[in-house]
Amino acid sequence: MTALASSAPAERRRFAVDLSLPVLLLFATVLCLLIALPLSWLLIYAFSDKNGAITLENFHRLLSDAAYLDPLLVTFALASLSALIACVVAAPMAWLVARTDMPLRRTVRLLVTASFVTPPFLGAIAWELLAAPNSGLLNQLYRELAGLPEDAYLLNIYSFAGLVFVVSCYTFPYVFVLVANALDRTPGDLEDASAILGAKTWHTAWRVTLPLALPAMLAGALVAFLQAMTLFGSPAILAMPAGFHTMTTKIWSLFQFPPRPELAAAASLPLLILTVILLRAENNVLGRRSYAVVGARNSEPRVIRLGVWRWVMLACALAVLTCPVFLPYFALLNASFSRVASHLVWFDNFTLQNIRFVFHELSATQLALRNTFVLGSLAATIGTILALVIAYVTARQAVVGHRLLGFLATAPVAIPGIVLGVGLFFSYARPPFLLYGTLWILLIAFLTLSLPAAYQQLQSAFRAVHPELEDASRILGATRLRTLWKITTPLLRNNVIATWCFIFVAVIRELSAAIMLFTSETKVLSVLIYDLNESGDLAAIAVLGLLMLVITFCIVALANSLRFGGRRLPRAG
Repeated sequence: MTALASSAPAERRRFAVDLSLPVLLLFATVLCLLIALPLSWLLIYAFSDKNGAITLENFHRLLSDAAYLDPLLVTFALASLSALIACVVAAPMAWLVARTDMPLRRTVRLLVTASFVTPPFLGAIAWELLAAPNSGLLNQLYRELAGLPEDAYLLNIYSFAGLVFVVSCYTFPYVFVLVANALDRTPGDLEDASAILGAKTWHTAWRVTLPLALPAMLAGALVAFLQAMTLFGSPAILAMPAGFHTMTTKIWSLFQFPPRPELAAAASLPLLILTVILLRAENNVLGRRSYAVVGARNSEPRVIRLGVWRWVMLACALAVLTCPVFLPYFALLNASFSRVASHLVWFDNFTLQNIRFVFHELSATQLALRNTFVLGSLAATIGTILALVIAYVTARQAVVGHRLLGFLATAPVAIPGIVLGVGLFFSYARPPFLLYGTLWILLIAFLTLSLPAAYQQLQSAFRAVHPELEDASRILGATRLRTLWKITTPLLRNNVIATWCFIFVAVIRELSAAIMLFTSETKVLSVLIYDLNESGDLAAIAVLGLLMLVITFCIVALANSLRFGGRRLPRAG
């Protein structure tokens, strides 16, 4: 009887069908379609003329014509200055939050998160309300206080300096997060040794702490450079009215009448190549060890006592956060409830008509919200399942070729949204995949852009779960897919839900790819906001922008509570 019972699992294993290899092939095919197809068409168009003949004329024109060369130089200058400002601002703030006794450190971190999740294009619109030369609230206040005429102004957001400022406001969180996390993890042994040898607090911070965090700061600078280089929304809102282009806005303009898709494809390749180089450099920088620990235990990070400077430093940190958080949010709130968006709301001009107009009179609102939630839900569900299976296969090295699958899952991180939009337009605006004008092409774009982050989150979660239960399930005759569904996924429930939430938020915020692929029937919330900015309806934009922020913050809060508030995962080993 015992022998019969012990042979049952073996019999089940003999007749069970293991679909791991077919699933791997299916997912590899899907990934190739998501990545290889648009990039292939991008290359084909970049090296073709209008008649389809192979040529290098597109690149010659880009490098010789000032109309195309100037945006490349402007983009490089914008990205370089934004990254520099981000480092100058974020590194000291990260040190104050991670290594000092400054008050309200957790609040400052949360406020940086608020600027991190604010879509840059929405921040640019908020600063239009604040610093437009004629109607900006800050310029109106300046004229009122100084008694100057109506054509005088202090700030002009429609300028290169204004664009650098706004982009810096929403790229400095990348540097802050990396540097603060690095300082949180760095033990205080070397700082203690420096203090024992007689070094002053500021000397230790400059000569010891800063070098320890330097790799993280360099990596943050590269990420900030990359983000500034690939942004579309902020340059489109601020640069084009000022009469100049960046590479992303120039690529978009090449699809306007008369369309020049060959030049758009050729202009996309330098952006793609530079993105790959920067990501490789970031990996190399983060791969270096900033310090080596000798001994069994590490000391806790050393807390610097600021004394009377505590509140001064807090005031400085809050002053910095005024630019990406307090002032923009105030401008959006003010415009939402004011009869005139450029006037301060008061008892005599308070109104709810803007909200009524957006939800009852603006016909595109319902369509955009429906499309956004449908695409967000589908992209989050499909993307989470796709990332879950790929992360399982690669973390457990389940089949031959798992490294290739992991590479394909992370490859889209090197594709800027505007470049992906161009490639998808070429791929799906013709038979046999005629998807342009449908929600499917937007779904493919959102899936592709969100897959790398989802995959990396879930792969990290898999590494924290010991495979013993999976091994027991396999011994009892279950296939890998059944084990994943019945055993592993329930253990990662919180991580799976958090990944779903983050993909949903990414879909709500995405503009660069959507602006290349939408039609009148496939508008999403970000595109609707951009269109309303083109028509100058700032009050409606403010209402929709606040709605976007409320949805984003609720989902981010839910995701963070699930990631960090739930039960701890069983550790490997």
